[in-house]
Amino acid sequence: MATQTPSEAQVDIDQYLISTEPFYEPQSDEIELYEAAYTARLPVMVKGPTGCGKSRFIEYMAWKLDKPLITVACNEDMTASDLVGRYLLDANGTRWLDGPLTTAARIGAICYLDEIVEARQDTTVVIHPLTDHRRALPLDKKGELVNAHPDFQLVISYNPGYQSLMKDLKQSTKQRFAALDFEYATAGVEAGIIASETGIDLETAAKLVKIGETARNLKGHGLDEGISTRLLVYGATLIKGGISSVAACRMALVRPITDDPDIRDTLDHAIDAVFK
Repeated sequence: MATQTPSEAQVDIDQYLISTEPFYEPQSDEIELYEAAYTARLPVMVKGPTGCGKSRFIEYMAWKLDKPLITVACNEDMTASDLVGRYLLDANGTRWLDGPLTTAARIGAICYLDEIVEARQDTTVVIHPLTDHRRALPLDKKGELVNAHPDFQLVISYNPGYQSLMKDLKQSTKQRFAALDFEYATAGVEAGIIASETGIDLETAAKLVKIGETARNLKGHGLDEGISTRLLVYGATLIKGGISSVAACRMALVRPITDDPDIRDTLDHAIDAVFK
């Protein structure tokens, strides 16, 4: 005999709250724009290249608004049940387990679907009823309609650089969201971010940014994606830990992004020139 446990009654909301302020350096008016969207409970899409600060921004906004944040790393194997929930067998029969999207809708969290383009299109359509006037999530397997908590908001991230006919968002999904464009920060701001994140000196941080800009200029000319701010932070972390600047840069900045020997040589030479 099936038994149902009210999943929402068991959720510890505190586990989804961000207690410590994440470091985030504004690039424009994105904070004010996001706050306006949240006030209206508009679903939001954040668009930009890998590692430019999209996820950190959402974490910062959840902290600033003092709202729980539930993050889902999307992938091609993710099913609709992974998002909304499923029945599980236990000693007493079966019980329903809410998925992260359902949990967020129940408790009024910000649900962040990271790199949603990685998920199958037949999975992402389950978010549609939550992104219009209905603000509801049908649980067909359970025979329940979850009306979203007044504080619930859906946020997705999206990298336009990976668009293709086989891996892109449908217009019927895109046009349910307000959108914020993100790019890599300007050189001075990015150097400040790296210094704040790692404790490295600004001069070294600026040199790392210069290498990053060299790689970004090669996007579309041998590189699918440039060196992200995240990788620059990794390089600074290694340098701060005592690794030589050249070795740290080759390990953290060049080797992860390409196996092409010509591109590697070009970037290696750039590293040697910057840290000569």
